[in-house]
Amino acid sequence: MTRTAQAVLQPFFADEVYPRPQLQRAHWVSLDGTWRFAFDDERRFAHPREVDAWPLRIVVPYPVEARASGIGDRGFHKACWYQREFDVEAGPDRVILHFGAVDYRAKVWVNDQLVASHEGGHTPFSADITEVLAPSGRQVVSVLVEDDPHELNKPRGKQDWQLEPHSIWYPRTTGIWQTVWLERVPRTYVQKIRWTPHVEGFAFTFEARVVGDPQPELSVEVELRQDAKLLARDRYLVIDGEVDRRIILSDPGIDDYRNELLWSPERPTLLEARVRLLRGDEVLDDIRSYTALRSVGVLRDRFMLNGRPYLLKLVLDQGYWPDTLLAAPDDAALRRDVELAKAMGFNGVRKHQKIECPRYLYWADRLGLLVWEEMPSAYRFTRTAIKRLIREWGEAIERDFSHPCIITWVPFNESWGVPELTSVGAHQHAVAALYHLTKTLDPTRPVIGNDGWESSDTDIIGIHDYDANLDHLRQRYGPEVSTQQLFDRRRPGGRILTLDGYPHRGQPIVLTEFGGIAFDTRPPEEAAQEGEVWGYSVADRAEEFAQRFTQLIEVVTNTALFSGYCYTQFADTFQEANGLLTEDRVPKIPVEQIRQAVGQSRTHIPGAA
Repeated sequence: MTRTAQAVLQPFFADEVYPRPQLQRAHWVSLDGTWRFAFDDERRFAHPREVDAWPLRIVVPYPVEARASGIGDRGFHKACWYQREFDVEAGPDRVILHFGAVDYRAKVWVNDQLVASHEGGHTPFSADITEVLAPSGRQVVSVLVEDDPHELNKPRGKQDWQLEPHSIWYPRTTGIWQTVWLERVPRTYVQKIRWTPHVEGFAFTFEARVVGDPQPELSVEVELRQDAKLLARDRYLVIDGEVDRRIILSDPGIDDYRNELLWSPERPTLLEARVRLLRGDEVLDDIRSYTALRSVGVLRDRFMLNGRPYLLKLVLDQGYWPDTLLAAPDDAALRRDVELAKAMGFNGVRKHQKIECPRYLYWADRLGLLVWEEMPSAYRFTRTAIKRLIREWGEAIERDFSHPCIITWVPFNESWGVPELTSVGAHQHAVAALYHLTKTLDPTRPVIGNDGWESSDTDIIGIHDYDANLDHLRQRYGPEVSTQQLFDRRRPGGRILTLDGYPHRGQPIVLTEFGGIAFDTRPPEEAAQEGEVWGYSVADRAEEFAQRFTQLIEVVTNTALFSGYCYTQFADTFQEANGLLTEDRVPKIPVEQIRQAVGQSRTHIPGAA
């Protein structure tokens, strides 16, 4: 199996674009491209042998509802089937089949043998298919997807339960929506690695999990470089299939030299890593990875990056495209979104109701963009919903832990899925449980228990306030207003900001949603044909849009109460026309004008050292 075979398979990503950026091997191949497809709304089939017809063709990894998939069917469908052939010969190594994300339930067969089952629409899964490969080299993979469009007790984010998108809800995403790929690995191989930076000690905790055939005298060699400069080369014994060691770098001491090694949006320094699994001096597995030295946290009322107060200038990004929905058109589109956010002057994004593709996180790591990761919500509170949320959220944290760009975890948004937080103890316990679970799985990053309002257990208090009146914002958050007044008396969105028993304890306060100014750039005849757009307020002309955006940014960024902000939003999203860009990523006003407005942000935070 060679990567050159991708050209035949019509790959989604280019040859050099590895789907799992922080654990790369030489031998892999994409299975993206044209697959056979069939709906199974009546659930007639339980096994691929039973599927009696494949009337459709679909382009993977675009979801069924996307035009780019070749189907573009946005009706209600509870189940569907995928199938395709691929060529890979059995050999001395193992062959692993990977799925980036399949919404919502998936069963996978290879040569009619069940190899994997997975529940959760936003996280990856894989299967070792070595033992089921046909000797001929021609293999068949079949996938059953179940995704009830009316089921509200599963994490689904912004996917609408109505036939047509309405308000702030968008078309559904059914089935495969991230890349499918194969890799060849040794009989004994490194399954997982994890990097934990420690800026205060100029060190990393390195963890690795080794699986496969038992082997004596295994060790792992780790090499770290900054460009061509060797920073560390260490070798550790594998004990009980694991390595868990600290790598200490030489501390250059003075800040000027330290800063050259630290990662930030202004200087996104990555350290290239090579990880080799050895049996004696024999190399069994050879992996490329990367990491970065950076720390995030809170100190009193300020967000801290690398031990210094840092003003957050974020833009809300929902990660939709008009023709491909939640799936990116290609890797260049992911890179372009990161570049556009930075070009507009923002230093980060709040990925809203989406676990983004690892390739986006790679470009955020590489180019320097902060990311708040937020769990897509369920919309009913049931025991099933909470168990599903916990499992999938844990998988998301496991997948993305090592990305330096991620600075905050957000398990709940605006009390979605826990609508009675003010009165029902079980809802309050759910937020507390997810907060503490997240802190247990990752004690290195701040966690917002419930973003927007009704905060309880949280490291940062996020406020959502779409009031377009500048005087109201000044009066609500200005210097004459004490934090006690804000939390006891003010009601942005008509909701209390903190629950009883959870007074403000001095945490940073961030305005995590505001703005939302709709400006429809479509020609009048097109607007009349496609229908009205939606926003929290409306501007009729580009000049008005620019003026209102600039004034809002000025008021918010000069409000000493806030440790940062998140403007709504990055790009138009279907009927929501409140983006700074159109849905095709065309700026509504010049990018330099946006950057100049964002650049008004105070360079020194009042009250900070």
